Amino acid sequence: MTTFAISVLAFVVAIGILVIVHEFGHYWVARRLGIKVLRFSIGFGKPLWSRRFGADQTELVLAALPLGGYVKMLDEAEGEVPAEDLHRAFSRQPLIKRGAVVLAGPAFNFLFAIVVYWALFSIGIQGIKPIVGKVANGSIAQKAGFRVGDDILSVDGKPVLSWDQRRLYLFAKALEKSRVRFKVRDPQGQTVTRVLDLSSLSANQISSGMLESATGLYGYSPRIAPIVGTVVSGSPAANAGLRVGDLLTSIDGKPVRSWSDVVSAIRASPGRPMALTVERSGARINFTLTPEVVESAGQKIGRIGVGVRPPTVPADMRVLVRLNPARALLESVDDTWLMSSITVKMLVKMLELKVSTHTISGPITIARYAGYTARIGFGRFIMFLAVISVSLGVLNLLPVPVLDGGHLVVYLIEAIKGGPLPERALYWSQQVGVILLAALMALAFYNDFVRLLQ
Repeated sequence: MTTFAISVLAFVVAIGILVIVHEFGHYWVARRLGIKVLRFSIGFGKPLWSRRFGADQTELVLAALPLGGYVKMLDEAEGEVPAEDLHRAFSRQPLIKRGAVVLAGPAFNFLFAIVVYWALFSIGIQGIKPIVGKVANGSIAQKAGFRVGDDILSVDGKPVLSWDQRRLYLFAKALEKSRVRFKVRDPQGQTVTRVLDLSSLSANQISSGMLESATGLYGYSPRIAPIVGTVVSGSPAANAGLRVGDLLTSIDGKPVRSWSDVVSAIRASPGRPMALTVERSGARINFTLTPEVVESAGQKIGRIGVGVRPPTVPADMRVLVRLNPARALLESVDDTWLMSSITVKMLVKMLELKVSTHTISGPITIARYAGYTARIGFGRFIMFLAVISVSLGVLNLLPVPVLDGGHLVVYLIEAIKGGPLPERALYWSQQVGVILLAALMALAFYNDFVRLLQ
């Protein structure tokens, strides 16, 4: 199966699972509160498949457009309700019940993330030992005294078992511009404290790779041999005759020792013919090719259409992070809370124009990540689902009309006002909500296409 096909399939599966989780929250709470549910739809548009189930003969629908879903409840706003069912209509329920039904969707998204993290932490997550492999010159990490070989034991008192374990916590502390205390065992075996000052980081420097790119602290990284792992069809590499498994030995007469040498040489030669020597089945073969010119971050770079062969991490540098069920539950709740608060803070900083809106991702980027994690393995894929589920929960709680958060704001106003809002006010608020969501979706698609072009 091609990479594109895997990404599409993984995206559809991911969206389907998350829609079911979110809408099941609405459905389950509505049923528990005695509200009649007419339809549970996975997707929008024309029904492709449907079945009825339960005492109320609720219609379960699989629709043509798999980018969302909905739960349709008995409601006087959507048609006449038989007198005998009026007490089960959503519109007749007190505010507290309507609020509970609306809140249940995002709540189930957060609950799903907690359950996924709890299961993964309990079963065990493969990682790399938290040992410093490189400290960039002049970096924040170097000023804090970090050295190659430091074994990180804890961060602000939180134990560290793998390199990536506290990355989310550091992300949150960077947004707070805090100082973080690392307890490490140095190469001489002494336990010392190193303080990493994150106060100088700008909001645009804070990302998933912040620890490396912004602070200059790198973990263990195996040497990546200059072996071709993939060749893009129709690319300069494919047209020249390069194959998967070729070992690059020299470029323009200069020896190649690692994959980074390959990347550096090709990026620096856009549109300029290059002489490559590879070793294939014991024989040396010479090629001449011209890297295509590609624009990236405002610069013109070269690209020939080859990918790296993933390196193997030695067994003595791998670690399995496995926690007892109680500890796993605490960690999963903490990670879900951190991720939620970080998402909210980043949205606020975007509104304050402190963070670029280019960080917003749409369906294309999500599909690419879905496919990437699916190829790595089941554990990484469901971890990806947990991350997206948290984002979906936060997004739906935003106080925007037509979203769950917008409905909750309306109910709050009703409670303060002592009665429902005028229909005209509700209509125009929904129109504004639709426009805002359409603008957000357009921006997300634009960002996706820009990433593809780059």
